Amino acid sequence: MTGIAVSYNPGVKKSGDTPQISNRKAYHDYEIVEEIEAGIVLEGSEAKSIRTGGFTLRDSYCDFRDGELFLLGSNIPPYEKNSTHRTYVAVRPRKLLLHRQELRKLQRSKIEKGLTIVPLKAYFVNGRVKLLIGLARGKRQYDKRASIKERDVKRELERSGRRG
Repeated sequence: MTGIAVSYNPGVKKSGDTPQISNRKAYHDYEIVEEIEAGIVLEGSEAKSIRTGGFTLRDSYCDFRDGELFLLGSNIPPYEKNSTHRTYVAVRPRKLLLHRQELRKLQRSKIEKGLTIVPLKAYFVNGRVKLLIGLARGKRQYDKRASIKERDVKRELERSGRRG
């Protein structure tokens, strides 16, 4: 019998199997200037909790403390199947892992240009949680209305293209 041998390893998950948590409100409230991928320092079973989809980025933001970048206001609920009964803080500052040059660049942009650092997405890469952060400029109310109108026009053009 000839053919290609395919091995199956049930322990290895595909990238499509893991959840991707998105902060859609950030795309509505901010104009994203630049995106950077960062690692995040987690404790205990927080990665398992994120894998079950229990990670909220909605009202979170990033800020510098003592020259290091932290994710503030994010909520990772406790993992239900955790056997340890220690006190767990769901909303706490979480350190973000970036290269020194990237940290300097972000800090400079934040101070000089008045930009905000906003978390956009959280996802897994090779079993590690990564956070996509963006340098963002706040939108005014009329900018938000313009982007909504532009999106609606684009959607209507796609609909009419399918019918014709």
